[in-house]
Amino acid sequence: MSSRQSARSPLTRIRAGALVLVAVFLVSSLGFRWFGYDWIDSIWMTAITISTVGYAESSGSPPAQQLFTVAVIVVGISAAVYTFGGFFQMVLEGEIERVLGHRRVTRGIGQLNHHVVVCGFGRMGEALTMNLQRVGKEFVVIDQNVDRFEDARALDYLCLSGDATQDDVLVAAGIERAATLVSALPSDADNVFITLTSRHLNPEIQIIARAEHLTTEAKLRQAGADKIVAPALMGAHRMERMITRPSTAHFMELVSETTFMDLEMDELIVRENSRLIGETAGSSETFTRQDLLLAAVKQPDGTMRFNPGSRYVFKALDTIIVMGHADAIQQFRRNYGL
Repeated sequence: MSSRQSARSPLTRIRAGALVLVAVFLVSSLGFRWFGYDWIDSIWMTAITISTVGYAESSGSPPAQQLFTVAVIVVGISAAVYTFGGFFQMVLEGEIERVLGHRRVTRGIGQLNHHVVVCGFGRMGEALTMNLQRVGKEFVVIDQNVDRFEDARALDYLCLSGDATQDDVLVAAGIERAATLVSALPSDADNVFITLTSRHLNPEIQIIARAEHLTTEAKLRQAGADKIVAPALMGAHRMERMITRPSTAHFMELVSETTFMDLEMDELIVRENSRLIGETAGSSETFTRQDLLLAAVKQPDGTMRFNPGSRYVFKALDTIIVMGHADAIQQFRRNYGL
């Protein structure tokens, strides 16, 4: 916002008018005190003069006092009209709602920790935030497009209107406390710049970036992206699977559908105090009681073991990937302290 626009904003009018009004009140009270009134009467005279209520003074007052009273009326009413005009302008323009909404968003973001910052509320960003909300993951949306920002706000999301390539916008979204940043803008150049800036502001954050062109992947990795999603490439792989392995493609679609028999694939981290430590993958009560399928185990060093054998012994900080009904996964999580 330019300085000229800021000067004309309703909030600026109210602040400036209120300051002038207070100054007029103080000067007027001192003036009436100088004309011989005591302090209470001086304040009273100022109040009824500025408010144009009037008083039963005769016109035989000293000329200096009459001129002073006229000046108080003119300046006081002008300041009052200017101030309340700004207030009514704020009401008509919805400024009050925007100010209160911005403060609510600021307070909400200030309370977040280990959340997700989603840059871009296009088709990909909208679908992502819908899924994040479904699983209860906290997030903040950033988009400088007015229409997309309003769409996010209409869904009652914590959202900021601004350019995600700017440091101050990312800081306002709590980038220093966030666990993950998703750069889902349609411009590869913007995604590279956001990745670079985010890595500088938070070296520990996980960055997932979108790439429209395959040649951008190397640039995103150099900028600090941990994971790169290429929608065109993923779409091509999915189509190829539908053609060459239709049953496999159908099964994967069913698994990805959140409403399919309440079936989910989830990952659980084996914590230091978990009862699962020392258990083997083939233990009779480990997975069979909950009707869960152990798909893979990611070890602390990053090694991924698909379909681990029954003799695999779980260790602290292993990440196990299981498939089953949502309530069964939650029960398994509670039973083993995951």
